[in-house]
Amino acid sequence: MTIKYEWRGDFDNAALNTLHADGFGHPVVGTDWRERLERHSLGWVCAWEDGVLIGFVNVVWDGGVHAFVLDTVVAQHLQRRGVGAALVAAAANEARAAKCEWLHVDFEEHLRTFYFDVCGFKETAAGLIAL
Repeated sequence: MTIKYEWRGDFDNAALNTLHADGFGHPVVGTDWRERLERHSLGWVCAWEDGVLIGFVNVVWDGGVHAFVLDTVVAQHLQRRGVGAALVAAAANEARAAKCEWLHVDFEEHLRTFYFDVCGFKETAAGLIAL
């Protein structure tokens, strides 16, 4: 398995929508990822295997020192093989290169081990308002 990781990789919306649906287990939708990312993101990391998009993570930011990991997704057949960890590591490296000082993430409880033990995030106090 040779996987290429690419910061701000060139993808098409159909490929990312298909990957998102596969990785998160929902029907394919028509999100305009390109427009969303260009408006709100510091960047993103694409993972490619033989020219096929098999992983993705979005890095949004506040324009200053805080970056946020969103939408970390890996094709189901490649999950639990280090692809997600490599995506997050590449995202952290690029956020650091952009002079961000903090990388934040929130996640569902079943991903706790992945983000804390595998990716190296530390637990912190945070707040949330459900809108």
